[in-house]
Amino acid sequence: MIVIKTGEEIELMRESALIVSKTLGILAKEVKPGVTTLYLDTLAEEFIRDQGAIPGFLGLYDFPNTLCMSPNAQVVHGIPTDKPMEDGDIISIDCGALKNGFYGDHAYTFEVGNVAPETKKLLQITKESLYAGIREFKTGNRVGDVGYAIQNYCEKHGYGIVRELVGHGLGKEMHEDPEMPNYGRRGRGKKFMEGMVVAIEPMVNMGTHQINQLKDGWTILTKDGKPSAHFEHDVAIVNGKPELLSTFKYVYEALGIESSEEDEFRQQLI
Repeated sequence: MIVIKTGEEIELMRESALIVSKTLGILAKEVKPGVTTLYLDTLAEEFIRDQGAIPGFLGLYDFPNTLCMSPNAQVVHGIPTDKPMEDGDIISIDCGALKNGFYGDHAYTFEVGNVAPETKKLLQITKESLYAGIREFKTGNRVGDVGYAIQNYCEKHGYGIVRELVGHGLGKEMHEDPEMPNYGRRGRGKKFMEGMVVAIEPMVNMGTHQINQLKDGWTILTKDGKPSAHFEHDVAIVNGKPELLSTFKYVYEALGIESSEEDEFRQQLI
């Protein structure tokens, strides 16, 4: 069942989403060769709790950490370790926070040092596909419209779209209806309505779309060992149009990047 949010609830969700956005901004300053993902995990937990929130992933379905940290060929759900990141790595950081009874859930794939041009392109196209999907999240459209937009954008570059893992509705539960696949057919699936809130999150592989899972029961990685990228935003339908609740603004401020990519999805300034 899809849970429609009131305007007041959407603003509470924006608060949760922005805690995650700010967490990613703090981590952006620390992602560099020699740093461990376990260290980043500790930083994230401390910051989230300092904001009066609870780490959204810690203990969820018995996940052991605050962050999902997925380097290189890991797609999602990687567990933080004490292994230092190396120059040329990429690291997908997925983070959640629970405040005022609502979840925020937000992800970004970072470059570690000097990254190969073909890997930079994977990150760029994956992030662009996220916005291609968000544009289709509006009243009257359907789940398949978002999935088709993401799939079409990525596959024309030769990339693989993960099938087994999808975006989702978001609210008082981390995972609500509807499921939001990153593939699909136009005009198919559940219809979007005013007040819906979802997490849209393309998971895109440089090679095959096929995946494997490690014996830890969590870590998903590409079957061919090629890199994978993951970007995620929380989005509400407000006045019939997509409204971003999360932002990459804090990441970009930390990295010295200027961007206007989110402007078309902002009815309210943050």
